[in-house]
Amino acid sequence: MSEYTISPQEVEQFGRVAVIYGGLSSERTISLKSGSAVLAGLQRAGVNAFGIDLGGEDGQENPFIQLADAEFDRAFLILHGPGGEDGTLQGALELLGKPYTGSGVAASALGMDKVRCKQLWAGAGLPTPDYVIMNEATDPEQVGAQLGWPVFVKPAHEGSSIGITKAENVASLRAAYQAAAALDDLVLAERWMSGAEFTVGVLAGEALPVIKLETPHDFYDFNAKYEADDTRYEFKHGLTDVEEATLKQLVVDAFNVAGCSGWGRVDVMQDGDGQFQLLEVNTAPGMTDHSLVPMAAAQHGISFEQLVVDILRQTLNG
Repeated sequence: MSEYTISPQEVEQFGRVAVIYGGLSSERTISLKSGSAVLAGLQRAGVNAFGIDLGGEDGQENPFIQLADAEFDRAFLILHGPGGEDGTLQGALELLGKPYTGSGVAASALGMDKVRCKQLWAGAGLPTPDYVIMNEATDPEQVGAQLGWPVFVKPAHEGSSIGITKAENVASLRAAYQAAAALDDLVLAERWMSGAEFTVGVLAGEALPVIKLETPHDFYDFNAKYEADDTRYEFKHGLTDVEEATLKQLVVDAFNVAGCSGWGRVDVMQDGDGQFQLLEVNTAPGMTDHSLVPMAAAQHGISFEQLVVDILRQTLNG
């Protein structure tokens, strides 16, 4: 049994908790790992929790019927990507009257849409790298002239760095666009950030310790996130106290401007002048053994069991 356990009163308050994971997106494998970890953590803490693999192993089950037929009082959402992190699942649970963890319908949808989230941040005066929305008619030479080389190319609605590539010239930009367009109808090219990369978790409105990401890869891609053993996660990030406070405030502001709630993570890079630039917000970040929010929570003295229970507790406030 975990050292962190909840009281019988809280067991009763929570009732039967569904950990909803899996799904049918390209991030299914990661969600299964995250969901298994969350479910085990809740159960170790004494929560009456069970898992729902949304869509089922063969992808043939009707997700809404699965939810409607299941008996549960509240849900811990740990699906990643389209269909789970984009407001769709949140809307279904709203219709069913079931409390759930994390951000609501609008903020979840916005967080999953890199373009519109950047537009919102820019409109609120928050810093985010310049970008170009690409389609088949986009002239790669004009993109390079506008943003400079190299550029990031991203599908707008994928997570876990899926489909993100670095393009260093016209030919590689064409290839990068085709690869991203195979995953998403909306593709953006974004100005390359040459400075350090950071990620900051948010829990109950407060920023968790800053993590600096260091990888021998060109950038923090899918392999660096989930497979590589040479990625370094540094809490000795080299920022001054003022810079760290500035970064944390920027992250909380970005989280709030996007309408997010509960918990999440914001990714940030420094440009060539050392200024922080917002990349994206994650409203249901990974909870695997390589994941960053549990790592930051542990640095803050919060065990994994306490973290998942603290996230679940926020469903009692609505």
